[in-house]
Amino acid sequence: MSLRTELLKSVWYAFTSLDTEKSGKVSKSQLKVLSHNLYTVLCIPHDPVALEDHFRDDDDGPVSSQGYMPYLNQYILEKVVDGSFVKEHFHELCWTLTAKKNYHPEGTVLPSKDAFRLWCLFNYLSEDSYPLIMVPDEVQYILQKLLAMTHLEVGEMDFGEILSTMSPGLSVWQFLELVASPKILQGISRESLSMAIQDLYEEVIQDVLKQGYLLKKGNLRRTWTERWFILKPSSLCYYVSEECKEQKGSINIVKDCGVEILPDRDGRRCMFCVKTTTKTHEMSASDTKHRQEWVTAIQTAIRLQQSGSRSLHRELQSRRREQREQREQRKAAREQEIQRLAELQNEKERQQKELEHLREAQKRAEEAIQQEQNRHKEQQEEMQRQLAVQLREAEEARASMQAEMQLKEMEATRQRQRIVELEQLQDHLQEALTQEIRARRDEEEYRRAQAKLLMQEEEKLRVLLRMREEQMQYVERAQREKQELQQEMEMKSKELHDAQKQLEDVRENRERADRDVQVAQRKLHQASTNVRHWNVQMNRLMHPISPGDKRVAPSVGYQGLWGVSLTRHDSSIKRLQTSFEKDPVHSPGDQTENQLNTQSPSNSI
Repeated sequence: MSLRTELLKSVWYAFTSLDTEKSGKVSKSQLKVLSHNLYTVLCIPHDPVALEDHFRDDDDGPVSSQGYMPYLNQYILEKVVDGSFVKEHFHELCWTLTAKKNYHPEGTVLPSKDAFRLWCLFNYLSEDSYPLIMVPDEVQYILQKLLAMTHLEVGEMDFGEILSTMSPGLSVWQFLELVASPKILQGISRESLSMAIQDLYEEVIQDVLKQGYLLKKGNLRRTWTERWFILKPSSLCYYVSEECKEQKGSINIVKDCGVEILPDRDGRRCMFCVKTTTKTHEMSASDTKHRQEWVTAIQTAIRLQQSGSRSLHRELQSRRREQREQREQRKAAREQEIQRLAELQNEKERQQKELEHLREAQKRAEEAIQQEQNRHKEQQEEMQRQLAVQLREAEEARASMQAEMQLKEMEATRQRQRIVELEQLQDHLQEALTQEIRARRDEEEYRRAQAKLLMQEEEKLRVLLRMREEQMQYVERAQREKQELQQEMEMKSKELHDAQKQLEDVRENRERADRDVQVAQRKLHQASTNVRHWNVQMNRLMHPISPGDKRVAPSVGYQGLWGVSLTRHDSSIKRLQTSFEKDPVHSPGDQTENQLNTQSPSNSI
């Protein structure tokens, strides 16, 4: 939407508010006051005589909107320079004029300031045709944005019933009444609604993509200071506080800018930086969520600069309008398709009726042919009967002719005459047969027409049968795959059964080995008991012998011999234990018993 279109919408409300009689015309004195105020708020040099010069031929009567439009375009709108005036002051002027006549805040929860902001939002999102209306899609969009900013779940609001009565759209006064209705304000306080309207106004009208407190690192002192940042598509401004009274700086957003997330360092966390062509500005958010929101908003501003768009919501509105146009086109295409299908259905029904007529005609023709055949058959049977009678008469005549030759000649003459009559009758029969052949040819033509229709039906039937065969092939292929999977599962089950059987065999071997180990341990324990027994016996044998001075050597010899025997016995026990640890499955009981018997202390002695 161009600047002129945006300004014309507000001027249209101001002009209609001055039309108290609703005649479409406004007095020239009122237009002078309106024009003077427009000059002031748009910062245009005043031209007090331009209105009088423009309407010199119509000094007495009022001026219509069509008559005021050339003056408005030539002397006011063409002189407007974007950025040289405050749009909010211009809209406030037009709102003041139209609100005096049309808006009455008594009995409503919307104060005048919030109503003015909603009026600006309505003008921004309304269609470019007069009288101004907002389509239901835009109404739903702005209500969803408004409810989302009040932290109310959008899913809880049923827009179907609300939007069902909006065709083709809402005027601004209906829109204000809808926003102030209990259906929308249910569960929302007046303060929350006012803050949400202000945030939505700043976002849509003032193109504020994001605002909030951030810590910024200074470019000279390199110290961190908390600032209030406001992000717009072309700049990122920061102030001392959220009152925005003292601006501390601004970062121009161009298409070559970039934004990056920085790692935490120097005790600062949730850091990111904005890189311009000359500087890198480092900032820190309160948490990761706010940092990501700021990074996404700055990336959106850079993308708008790269695409040449000046407003995010203007771009979104264009997209929504294109989507509505596409929906209308698809709806028209669907209607055309439905109409075409209806025509095809009518054509099919007409063909069906023609086919029924042909079938009825064929049936009537077949009945006529059958009746003709029956009639011919009856005639032939009658002729055969007549011929049979004549033959009998001829036989009788022949018998009588043998008796009377002269009478027979006379009778022969009569017979020749009869033959001539029969030939004539045969000619008549031939002509009847010719007519029958002609009727059969007509029947063949009817049959060919019917065969042609039947061939068309058979062709359609073959297509259906082909589709059915393809479906059956697909089902058979699925069944084969299912059987293969079942066979594979049976093989896996069989392998699992074999593995379980092998596991049971291993467990039985393990239990058998455990039993053998227990037997070997018992035998080893018995052998140890025997060794201790023999040690006690040897000690008893050695106590009665008192060593003397002269018999020291023999006594030492017995002790050395006994020590060697015990050493050999201990070494044999260790070898048995080692062999048992290496092969615990085989029972070492007999081998251990043999070794203990062969290396017992008595044998050593």
